[in-house]
Amino acid sequence: MAKLPIITVKAGREKPLKRHHPWVFSGAIEKADRAEMGAEVEVRAADGTYLGRGLYNAQSQIQVRMFSFDQKERIDDAFVSAKIKASIARRAPLLARPGQNAARLVMSEADQLPGLIVDRYGDAVVVQALTAGIDKRIDLVARVLKEELAPRVIVERSDDAVRELEGLERRQRVLHGDDASPVVARFSENGHQFSVDLIGGHKTGYYLDQRENHARVGALAAGGRMLDAFCYTGGFTVHAAAAGASEILCLDQSAPALARLQEHLEANGRPPARTIEGDAFQELRKLRDAGERFDVVVLDPPKFAASAAQVDQAARGYKDINLLGFKLAKPGGYVATFSCSGHISADLFQKIVFGAASDAGVEAQIVGQLTQADDHPVLLSFPESLYLKGLLCRVI
Repeated sequence: MAKLPIITVKAGREKPLKRHHPWVFSGAIEKADRAEMGAEVEVRAADGTYLGRGLYNAQSQIQVRMFSFDQKERIDDAFVSAKIKASIARRAPLLARPGQNAARLVMSEADQLPGLIVDRYGDAVVVQALTAGIDKRIDLVARVLKEELAPRVIVERSDDAVRELEGLERRQRVLHGDDASPVVARFSENGHQFSVDLIGGHKTGYYLDQRENHARVGALAAGGRMLDAFCYTGGFTVHAAAAGASEILCLDQSAPALARLQEHLEANGRPPARTIEGDAFQELRKLRDAGERFDVVVLDPPKFAASAAQVDQAARGYKDINLLGFKLAKPGGYVATFSCSGHISADLFQKIVFGAASDAGVEAQIVGQLTQADDHPVLLSFPESLYLKGLLCRVI
């Protein structure tokens, strides 16, 4: 067995690794043997103690992504293949449910495969390679997915900005199957029918992490009016329509997303929704000034803080939309509000929402803590994998 390049961490910086945290930052490294981008390396403490093995990238701030802490394991094709298969198997109970054939199959560090995201939408699979180590092994990943799932198409959506921090170019392509563009897949979520643009949609095309929240919040709209702000292609809207909402107003800045939302309503036998295309901050103010009130207000914005430096600005943005959300909610109504910014902690988010309610002049109760669906697990040794925070608030 060939000797691996050795990465030695500074004295005192080995503690997170001993607790199986999967990141080694550049500032924690004392010295590093020469290694190719994406190569397997061995990580040792300053006293020579073995810590684990990972994949290396000198161009990244996170220079090693740890894949194994077992000295007997090597990160070869068989290892990666077995990890992917095990991750897929863990989702089998979810995908066995009636009316559910979409799920996140691999969740990066949370599934002990740092840098790899795999989503299934019916007979289609979308892959994201976010790190140099996974990028180097993308053909292996595609081969395993083809063998395990026999999908009609596998699309690579490695177009996230994080790749630039890894020294990688953004990339979109079809790895297997139909190479027509755009590639559309149809799938079921909680028994409702959806379609997704695998090339042009946000992220991998749809927000699978909100599956359980779509159902819970949508049910609250039965017989009432709902405002779905940042609605995208209508996950909350379709569930609310199915629950019997009397009226739904959908707000998003993307005309294609609103068009697909209407298609989703039609596919599920529901009437068209009233839509507003525009900037949510401006349009929410217009609705407030017009005296509009709703039984359920959904606020599911995109990530406001991509880095720690953006937290203060993001907090102001969350405060603004939540203040407006509380102004738009009827007494006895609900505000379902979310943050997918990993740099905004759950505690900080709750403080922001409290400040918004106070400034709006309303009293509100938290009646539900909302988070990412169970196919987006949180690894206990990697708390950063908990990114979606949500509060279900009732105005009293």
